[in-house]
Amino acid sequence: MKRQDFSSNDRERRRSSKLRRLAAGGLLAWSTLVHAAWPEKPIRLVVPYGPGGSSDVIARLLGNEMSKSLGQTVIIDNKGGASGIVAMQDVARSTPDGYTIVLGHVGTLAVNPSLFPKLPYSDSDFAPVALLVKVPMVFAVSTKLPAQTLGQFVALAKAQPGKLSYGSAGNGSAGHLAFEMLKAAAGINLLHIPYKGTGAQLTDLLAGNTDAAAAGPPGFVAQAKAGKIRILASGSPQRLAALPDVPTVAESGYPGFDSSQWFGILAPAKTSPEIVARLHAAAVKALTVDAIRTRLEEDGSTASPLGPVEFGKFIKGERERWSAVVRKANLRPD
Repeated sequence: MKRQDFSSNDRERRRSSKLRRLAAGGLLAWSTLVHAAWPEKPIRLVVPYGPGGSSDVIARLLGNEMSKSLGQTVIIDNKGGASGIVAMQDVARSTPDGYTIVLGHVGTLAVNPSLFPKLPYSDSDFAPVALLVKVPMVFAVSTKLPAQTLGQFVALAKAQPGKLSYGSAGNGSAGHLAFEMLKAAAGINLLHIPYKGTGAQLTDLLAGNTDAAAAGPPGFVAQAKAGKIRILASGSPQRLAALPDVPTVAESGYPGFDSSQWFGILAPAKTSPEIVARLHAAAVKALTVDAIRTRLEEDGSTASPLGPVEFGKFIKGERERWSAVVRKANLRPD
């Protein structure tokens, strides 16, 4: 009797196991079909800063090219405010279906974790897709300011401690950190005025309402060439091809100075590896287009593609580097 019961139970277990395998196989087939059909509607690329800055220029440039590869429009959604926290939180809470992605930035991914004690997002909320571009910072002043060189600007700042002002795209933004690095290197005291994006800070710099600003070249080069602002130095190790006559900060008396920002794409955590792979392929392909590479170089940017795993490791390394800057400058949220 016991042997018959055992055989009956064994058959039942085998039957249940077979049904589970069939169900799993059906689910896998369904999942494969869904991913093969993706994308079936436009993709929203959220930019953590307002229009007009490096992030906006890069997102629109690459988003347009990615649309061609993916067969769906990549819509740029500028969502500035709170040092990029609003945008990052929005994407972190989005459905992980590949239709909402974010343009990650040195500020939102490497600086904010050290600057804000209770950040409402973390690495675990995102799936890295690809590092895209590195952009060195440039330091500019209003044409109303008499400084023609970085040395002259530093001299003016030392003569008027705390009187000269500089704008940034927001507290903890790359421009904010770049100027804090310069302040520490040069031993100067400046007033920081945070804005909601590079466009807003540029408007006040053009009007002479602020004395200086730091940002990526895309937002500033055209205005400098038009004579509306004056770029004094770049934070890159070497001079920029787009600004061959502009010395680096290191050349201007501060050896070893290096301040660059970077951009990459991330999706919400739990986005399928298949969708992440397709987004990565579209992004990397966009970087190989001659017109894109030429435009990036004209703006002083460098294509620097990395895959999902490598990008994740890169973010961790950058966080360690920039957290040291935050601590040294004793920065606090506004």
